[in-house]
Amino acid sequence: MKTLKFKTNVKCNGCIKAITPFLEKSNNIARWNVDLETPDRILSVETDGDAEEIIQLLKDAGYSAEIIN
Repeated sequence: MKTLKFKTNVKCNGCIKAITPFLEKSNNIARWNVDLETPDRILSVETDGDAEEIIQLLKDAGYSAEIIN
């Protein structure tokens, strides 16, 4: 399991609610969190998958993510 970090355009708790079902449908994700206090709205994901999967899940939810590791 590795932790990946992404810069996102998730802005609020409503956005977090919107992305939750998309991230939770992946069997590769153990835990995730969005830091709404940082300007880059950092999404941290503990996963067995890869960055492309996370980016696609966020895209499917209508948001963007850019890997920053």
